Amino acid sequence: MVRNKEARSRQQMTPPRPYDNWLIFAVVSLAALGLLMVASASIVISDKQFHQPFYFLYRQMIGLTLGILLGGLVVQFDVQFLKKIDTYLLASVFLLLALTLLPGIGHTVNGSARWIGWGPFKIQASEVAKLGVVIYMASYLTKQYSALQLDWKAFLKPMGLLGAIAVLLLREPDFGATVVILLTTFGMMFLSGIRLQYFVVLLVGALVVMIALAISEPYRLLRLTTFLNPWANPFSSGYQLTQSLIAFGRGGWFGVGLGHSIQKLFYLPEAHTDFLFAVIGEELGFVGMIVVIGLFTFLSLRICWIGRQAQLLGRHFEGLLAYGFGLWIMMQFTISIGVNLGVLPTKGLTMPLVSYGGSSMLVNCIVIALVLRMDYENRMTLLGFREKPRG
Repeated sequence: MVRNKEARSRQQMTPPRPYDNWLIFAVVSLAALGLLMVASASIVISDKQFHQPFYFLYRQMIGLTLGILLGGLVVQFDVQFLKKIDTYLLASVFLLLALTLLPGIGHTVNGSARWIGWGPFKIQASEVAKLGVVIYMASYLTKQYSALQLDWKAFLKPMGLLGAIAVLLLREPDFGATVVILLTTFGMMFLSGIRLQYFVVLLVGALVVMIALAISEPYRLLRLTTFLNPWANPFSSGYQLTQSLIAFGRGGWFGVGLGHSIQKLFYLPEAHTDFLFAVIGEELGFVGMIVVIGLFTFLSLRICWIGRQAQLLGRHFEGLLAYGFGLWIMMQFTISIGVNLGVLPTKGLTMPLVSYGGSSMLVNCIVIALVLRMDYENRMTLLGFREKPRG
């Protein structure tokens, strides 16, 4: 009896954990796996191009380190602060996307002008755009909730802004980022509870526009048709996908072993970026693929769970923001894996926290830091140390 009382007393004296340990576990697991697989997938091409087998690994580690430092700074600020600067963030998104299209400022890689910066310091504007749009939409949907239920004009304003952003992204061109941003914002609008007829009209209209855009350019139409039967042109338009499918076929249940991929030996283009999942399938097999998919699914659902907790506490902006981040990660990893498996048209999308990319890593670290901050604020509100915000 005395021991039970002492145990309860110690339990009451133990301070609650400030952050979600399961969320941290999923993030650390994905980031560690990403470093391991980027090193494996890029070692040959890195040695050939830079005479340094771990060039891409070192750059990825630098990006992750900077992301952790930046995330450590971001996590110190109240999430409500983002609500006050939403318009400035959106204006910055427009500015960055416009700068990528200016000669001398924007940098073109593989036919796409998606980067700005000088020397080794370049940033991919579409990654920043995803973050800015999600924050702006969460703020707008919270501030204008009543107006959105009564006035269709309030519904058209964000749609016009999204349309302008989509135009700038397609000028780069970056069809993959456009799809992720649109699907994420549509999901946020649906979860915010806007009138169903608005959402149906929006969804139908967006599908029509996206189909028109997809067939308006020959290379987009070729991608849409090639993935259905890549073996019809295995040495031209279907080359990348057929090499990816060969990698999965070689992997079997348990893979050929870490570092023993054949497809990364200059057969599979972009093996350490867009098609890293194919190398994972080859080296770690079906079991490794399931682990990666499970970690991403758990991470996305955990973020949405934190958003649900925020909404139950009356923190509606934080709730929608978490939903947006969860949907964004879910959409991007689903599309990336679908492209690697040949069930979706080929487009340039990386796996968050896993694939090589400094801009993506920095932005993903900011996202995780904001989610951790939201979770911390939820816990402090439950304990009575924070007041519930208005709106």
